[in-house]
Amino acid sequence: MASFLQVENISKSYGPKVLFENISFNINEGDKIALIAPNGTGKSSLLSILAGEESSDSGGSIKFMKDISIAFLKQNYDFNPENTIYHQLFWQQQGLYEAVEEYHNALAQSASGTSQRLEKALAEMDRLDAWNFEQSAKRVLTQLKLTNLNQKMCQLSGGEVKKVAIASMLLSNPDFLIMDEPTNHLDMEVIEFLEDYLKKSKCTLFMVTHDRYFLDRVCNTIFELDNGSLYSYKGNYSYYLEKREERISNYNAATERARNLMRRELEWIRSTPCARSGKAKYRIDAFRDLKERAESRIEEKRNMDFSVGTARMGTKIIECRHLHYEWEGQTMLEDFSYNMARGEKIGIVGANGVGKSTFLNLVTGALKADSGTLEIGETVRFGYYRQQGIEFSEEETLLDVVNEIADSVALADGTRISTTSFLNRFLFPPNMHNTKVARLSGGERRRLYLLTVLMRNPNFLILDEPTNDLDIITLNVLEEYLQSFPGCVLIVSHDRYFLDKIADHLFIFTGGGKVKDYVGKCSEYRAYVAAMEQASARQEVKLQQSAKPAAQREQQAQKEQPAAQSSASAAPKRKRLSYKEQRELEEVTNAIAELESEKAELERGLSSGTLQGDELRRASERIGEVISLLDEKEMRWLELND
Repeated sequence: MASFLQVENISKSYGPKVLFENISFNINEGDKIALIAPNGTGKSSLLSILAGEESSDSGGSIKFMKDISIAFLKQNYDFNPENTIYHQLFWQQQGLYEAVEEYHNALAQSASGTSQRLEKALAEMDRLDAWNFEQSAKRVLTQLKLTNLNQKMCQLSGGEVKKVAIASMLLSNPDFLIMDEPTNHLDMEVIEFLEDYLKKSKCTLFMVTHDRYFLDRVCNTIFELDNGSLYSYKGNYSYYLEKREERISNYNAATERARNLMRRELEWIRSTPCARSGKAKYRIDAFRDLKERAESRIEEKRNMDFSVGTARMGTKIIECRHLHYEWEGQTMLEDFSYNMARGEKIGIVGANGVGKSTFLNLVTGALKADSGTLEIGETVRFGYYRQQGIEFSEEETLLDVVNEIADSVALADGTRISTTSFLNRFLFPPNMHNTKVARLSGGERRRLYLLTVLMRNPNFLILDEPTNDLDIITLNVLEEYLQSFPGCVLIVSHDRYFLDKIADHLFIFTGGGKVKDYVGKCSEYRAYVAAMEQASARQEVKLQQSAKPAAQREQQAQKEQPAAQSSASAAPKRKRLSYKEQRELEEVTNAIAELESEKAELERGLSSGTLQGDELRRASERIGEVISLLDEKEMRWLELND
């Protein structure tokens, strides 16, 4: 297999902080690689170096295969705010926009459609293959749910901008994709579309992502950047977790052996100190190397500790009655009622722009409903982690940030610790306490923001897209904390893995202010949606077939007959069935009726919202089996009636 990229001995530092040093790796054609590392260790920097936007400190070498095309999806997409979506896409493609614009202008000016200008424009469209690009653009944008191509980029939300960036990347049809957090700000349907596209695509991929389902289903190799070194695992995320534990266990076992050996060597070093000058130099040097090795035990960074205190919560939490809210003439919430109980953990899902964040602002009082009532218990203390975060002063240090909130923090066991100790618990060691915010990575800033939310000891956590920009290690610890959190949790997220771990049930925002309360996990809901879409598609095909005129059906049947059968046109159209075939036809007919009845019953159950857990999963799996059996039985019925 051809080597697409060879990297040798590249390094990156920011001031005294070494991100990575002299790392080397190779990427072959067809590899789909995810890079995993804690925040602030150089993931984005490494991608930028590969894309040519930053340089390696040590020089090194980066060699791509000749004549391959490369696309880089950055976290922050560069665009002209005055461009329309349409213009932005074509602007990325050299000469295409001008060709398409000239064609449309020439067409408008030509009354007959045969002017010399039009002929020239048509030739240029043909030369650049602009026809296919325009059609592909419309198809991809439809799948990404971007339909208003005349909308200016400055009018788009963060999620919509990300969709345009992805569309631009896909339409360039690159050989090599470099992607930095591709799923940030995307809704689930678009994530699943991108996931499916990358799984099926023959492109070579190198990406950073925190979305573990996405990573697990797309990637065949994991790179881990740990303490400045790069480790490779041939397999998906699940395989990586298993082998990483083995690597750490083996490394620490070797370290323990080195410690035991060092004790013996230390006795030798300390013996007869007056004669040390006569001891073998090579052995003394070897002892120094051994000492360094014995002190290099890998300590898991999962010792991050979120166990902060939680304010006492009474029996009354939140009562919503017939809440209604409109914004700029658009209904964002319609007749919503719900009584939240103590300890509930609810996930909130839906497409971008359907009112999820608006709902959170209504709950916290940042917005006031147009009608209805919302009552909040006196003991409720919100901790609100907003999607946009908060604006820290760039010149403030980490200590400045936390000391502005409190000089100590209450823990779950009732004790209090200093803010410096609390920073340590969030993997901000003492040597970082006086670091200015301006020097933090995006992920480190999000971790600091989370720290400021939790140190106020809330009993009701509201988390709006908490997984964006957080590394997988932090997410694993946050999930463990939220699972044991005694208070209430509302989570807006498109991270299916995260929601599966935390949420008991879902509020599904379907648009137009409608909210569906779905009891079950996020993955169960997505399976239900997929099953319903499959059933709907099958029904649509049946309706289309039944709507065909009889003559058209007869014509189609004749076309599909084998040539050998077509020669016997005078023969009876329906063959005489044997006794055995007659019995089979009766059985098949009865089976079809039973399966149709079972399918209808399953569809009613799946759409009721009453099925939970294993029951829901079994129903989702069974409806897929029933649909397959129906296909088989109907095909056999047609054969017997031929």
